[in-house]
Amino acid sequence: MLNVQIRSFDYDGQLILKDIFFKINKGEHLALMGESGSGKSTLLKLIYGLVHLEEGSIFWGEKQALGPNYNLVPGEPYMKFLSQDFDLMPFTSVEENIAEHLSVFTQESHAERVKELLDLIELEAFAKTKVKNLSGGQKQRVALAKALAQEPELLLLDEPFSNIDHFKKNELRVRLFPYLKRKGISVLTATHDSNDVLSFADEIMVLKNGKIEDHQKTEYLYKNPKNYYVASLFGTINELPVSLLKDYSGLDTSLLVYPHEFEISNKSGLEVTVSNNFFKGTHYIIEGISEDGYSVFFTNKSALRSETKVFLNVSLQLINQRIHLSGNPHSSKS
Repeated sequence: MLNVQIRSFDYDGQLILKDIFFKINKGEHLALMGESGSGKSTLLKLIYGLVHLEEGSIFWGEKQALGPNYNLVPGEPYMKFLSQDFDLMPFTSVEENIAEHLSVFTQESHAERVKELLDLIELEAFAKTKVKNLSGGQKQRVALAKALAQEPELLLLDEPFSNIDHFKKNELRVRLFPYLKRKGISVLTATHDSNDVLSFADEIMVLKNGKIEDHQKTEYLYKNPKNYYVASLFGTINELPVSLLKDYSGLDTSLLVYPHEFEISNKSGLEVTVSNNFFKGTHYIIEGISEDGYSVFFTNKSALRSETKVFLNVSLQLINQRIHLSGNPHSSKS
């Protein structure tokens, strides 16, 4: 239902976005990922109509989304945009902020709707609290509930959990995204944190320098990263000459391996000497140094003594899959 066709967008003579073409169907969730400055927030603002698009078009079904050059009040009624500026009324209560834009023709159902959203964001106890007395994370949750009050057809989220405590954001993700899926609300989430979307987005589109670096189904993109940049968005990644591994000594290409994809062996494989252990709660990420001086990160359930020598192996299926995907004999960092 969302059809975005952006040939180019520049600001003060600087190119911000180039050749951004994609669609989102009703009820689908597309995540936007990329480093800071890659164009994620600008793209959301263009879709919502906060800035004018000259070279391209944006449609929601048959309706064209028009920017501030056409709309006196920027924004489209069928979509909501949760930006990093919460746009709340600080001197009124949480429940008043959420109910602000509910229709006057459905006042009899306002209390029930507000209660439903307070339960979703887990702020029932703060219903009567003035927004100015809330923490930054609580304000972000109120802004989210406010955006959902009229149940939009399309929800645009810009770093929606950035101010929320880690223990609370984990729970909120699990409550929010299935709720949006049940309601059939299409979602576009811009984030730098893969935890926000890895378990919830149907697809991920990666932006780099204002262009689409990759766009795939979520699980496929994670398991088949196109290059180092894409893989690094999901955490620690190794990029090593595949010639370091057994049976590939004559091949001049690099290989991307997540730490958990290495298997430890006591017999043969890539020999590394343990240099550091990093506790991650359920496991350790361990840094080893190869004979050629490469830092290699792998996982283990327990820490390993410094200077211990271990052998690391990667499945042949994974090696062949990644080599076939890259098709590039040079470093994918370049």
